[in-house]
Amino acid sequence: MKNVILKYGFLLGIAVSNISYAQQTQKLWYKKPAAKWTDALPIGNGRLGAMIFAGVAEDHIQFNEETLWTGEPRNYNRDGAAHYLPQIRQLLADGKQKEAEDLAAQHFMGLKSKEGDKAGWTKAVTTQTSFAAVNFNDSQWKTFPVPTYEGWETAGLEGLDGALWFRTTFVVPENLVNKKLVLDLNRIRNYDLTYINGKLIGSTEGDGARKYSIPAGLLKAGKNTIAVQVLNYYDKGGIAGFKDTSRHIGIYPEGESVKQGVSLNGNWRYFVQDNNPPEVAQFQAAYQPFGDIFLRFKGHEKHQNYKRTLDLETAISTTTYTANGVDFKREYFASQPDQAIVIRLSANKTKSINLEVALASTHQNFNLNQVDNQTIALKVKVKHGALHGESWLKAKVEDGLISQKNGKLTISNATQVILYLVAATNFQNYENVAGNPQLLCQQAMQRLKTKSYQDVLSSHLKEYQSYYKAFSIALGKQDFSDLPTDERIEHFEQGKDADLAALYVQYGRYLLISSSRPGTQPANLQGIWNDLLSPPWGSKYTTNINAEMNYWPAEVLHLSATHQPFLKMVEELAIRGKETAQKHYNARGWVLHHNTDLWRGTAPINASNHGIWQGGSGWVSSHLYEHYLFTQDKEFLKNKAYPIMKSAAQFYVDVLVKDPKTGWLISTPSNSPENGGLVAGPTMDHQIIRNLFKSCIAAADVLGIDADFRDTLKQKYQQIAPNQIGKHGQLQEWLQDIDDPQNKHRHVSHLWGVHPGNEINYDETPDLMKAAKQSLIYRGDEGTGWSLAWKINFWARFKDAEHSFKMLKMLIKPAEKGGGSYLNLFDAHPPFQIDGNFGGAAGIAEMLVQSQLNYIDLLPALPAAWSSGEVKGICARGGFELNFNWANGKLKEVKVLSKAGQPCVLKYGNAQMTIHTEVGRTYTFNEDLKPL
Repeated sequence: MKNVILKYGFLLGIAVSNISYAQQTQKLWYKKPAAKWTDALPIGNGRLGAMIFAGVAEDHIQFNEETLWTGEPRNYNRDGAAHYLPQIRQLLADGKQKEAEDLAAQHFMGLKSKEGDKAGWTKAVTTQTSFAAVNFNDSQWKTFPVPTYEGWETAGLEGLDGALWFRTTFVVPENLVNKKLVLDLNRIRNYDLTYINGKLIGSTEGDGARKYSIPAGLLKAGKNTIAVQVLNYYDKGGIAGFKDTSRHIGIYPEGESVKQGVSLNGNWRYFVQDNNPPEVAQFQAAYQPFGDIFLRFKGHEKHQNYKRTLDLETAISTTTYTANGVDFKREYFASQPDQAIVIRLSANKTKSINLEVALASTHQNFNLNQVDNQTIALKVKVKHGALHGESWLKAKVEDGLISQKNGKLTISNATQVILYLVAATNFQNYENVAGNPQLLCQQAMQRLKTKSYQDVLSSHLKEYQSYYKAFSIALGKQDFSDLPTDERIEHFEQGKDADLAALYVQYGRYLLISSSRPGTQPANLQGIWNDLLSPPWGSKYTTNINAEMNYWPAEVLHLSATHQPFLKMVEELAIRGKETAQKHYNARGWVLHHNTDLWRGTAPINASNHGIWQGGSGWVSSHLYEHYLFTQDKEFLKNKAYPIMKSAAQFYVDVLVKDPKTGWLISTPSNSPENGGLVAGPTMDHQIIRNLFKSCIAAADVLGIDADFRDTLKQKYQQIAPNQIGKHGQLQEWLQDIDDPQNKHRHVSHLWGVHPGNEINYDETPDLMKAAKQSLIYRGDEGTGWSLAWKINFWARFKDAEHSFKMLKMLIKPAEKGGGSYLNLFDAHPPFQIDGNFGGAAGIAEMLVQSQLNYIDLLPALPAAWSSGEVKGICARGGFELNFNWANGKLKEVKVLSKAGQPCVLKYGNAQMTIHTEVGRTYTFNEDLKPL
């Protein structure tokens, strides 16, 4: 090792953090419009988000406002839950897991929201049976494809819950009439009453398969009628059939299959009997879509030269095409300074723009009205919730005419059209819903009134690029760099498009800037983009990996300011979590379990076999200390971070109990996220708690406070159950050595100590590092999108460059092949979850630089495919900003800007350099880390 000390440093100039650096492709682009939501291109200003479909004759812009959620301010905590804690712990200690889970499910889980009169409503709608009669005339009913496995929402009935009737006729051949027949509909969401020829033959509630025996003599040769009343109270509805859509629903002889019978796949007739089911009790709330803009252009059905792009450098999406000999252009962006979504329509021929502009929403409770001659308004109300919102859409027209009719704007013979969309809700904070969205829209439009388009554009670019241009990355231009993005995704697994990996990093940064600005809500499971009233997992904040992963790139990729919304949420959770700690654990401090929402619920939710997990507060608190480590902001540490961290640590001080078999301190009851059920002493918990204790000790030492509390944590730290190596050479996931090497679960929670933690590393714990690597090998490479992203980071920490790169290729593969990427590069769980985008971007950074120990490791996991490249503006713990480049797989030069004047240790291969830095100075070194 080479160790050179620079006592005074080498002053090479003061770096400016927002300098723009040259790099390769910074655009996503396509040759055809979006066919579905995950083809559309996202824009956002942290609060407002939109998805641009970029159709030609009809353009669709679906939009969101970050505070439109279901639910309301309420109590999530169960009084008296702590009374049952000793019993649950004892049952687990006695090996009675199911009994512990049953008791916890009944007495320990958080409270659901209020529930409507389900029984009364169900009775009322099911007594109306005339729709099942053979001779009922359904000729006026609309038709609908059956089955729809992912719900009737996917076939045009988005937002619909309630009681629906489905009817069709089918022909039974003579040879089947006298056989024992079954009707196989498989899954129906959620409750059905099924009739054949007017007779009820079966009824089921829940997810079970519908396979009904048909009474003898009920069917006749020739034409027969089936009617199914489907009751859907919430979420997806309809006759779902089979996940394997090649399997048909139908009627067939017992013991055979539909291939020997009659398929019922096809268009059925349907009727909405009642679309107002009672409210369904929920543990937590769900993020909601707001509305839709439709731009309709007559005569543009035939077009040429089509192209749509998203320019990451400007955060502007553009659509261009030629129709009727005229070149048309549309530009879309979300302005943070003016809090508006902006759309500019232009053409190369004057007075050639003609269109209709309409607003709509998937919410059942919405209405449209006129504000003035140029402005229309959309009002929405969340069903069974406290929140409502309003959006205004204003058109500014150059030349031409504008008129209104039926809530739509009609624009004729314009040379240029500027559309401004603003939106707001009545949400003020998690306890207050007294806001006035109409007033907020009025004020936003008033601010825009005196501004030109160029003013709005310039403000947008200045604000956005202050974040985006702080960092650049170039990994080389290769075989596929000039192809459309969807084609590049198809080819990426060949490993010949390093530039797409660089684009993926910048796209992750773009998405984080667009969904998380200072003063907004944090990015949720889908950032701020969602088109569904019942989105997957509520599109909320899953805190056993996903919410945290969203912010892995924030500090390292020079977006520290975007971390602020998440850190603010942690501050709010610390307040809400105190009551949960007291009521559920009779403990001091605060706790968070595996999910939260807009209302900052912290109690355990869903099912006791995975919803009781004590690690949430410890994990989110680590972000506070990480922010300090990167920024060295002692005021933040003193006034914000440390008090919250200390309170989280106090909770664990109180709830850790001595394991009767080993004498170690353990967390119980808890869970190794979503794997293995309710247990005592999962490895991940102990890693998180040790990390929190260690961070609190270090923070208190920096601040020179809490000596007694530091001593308490040091004593407890030594007693916590340690990481263990099991009989398969693996890092144990649980207290007992019961890991199954065949388990391919998407979560790899017991490797938290490798990443994002750091207690398992090659320098200090090589044997544990080897065991952790073995665990990851057993888990396998396959996984959901976010799981693949996590594995990129793991393999980077293991310093296995080619395996990290393999995982990246799997992450950026077409979504239809399993967890990967959609056409718009959104991460595919599937379905869409944005965490994989952020985790993948952070993983690429982890391959290029690591600083989780007491030094900065350069190019620790550089794959051969990235033999040459350059990174500027990447950040490291200790308050450092780095620029470096490499060629032929070897470091060429590195520059280090010290923002806090801390000591800096650089490592590259066998070379090492220690620098005593000064604030604001930049230090430059060659490939051997010798000063230049």
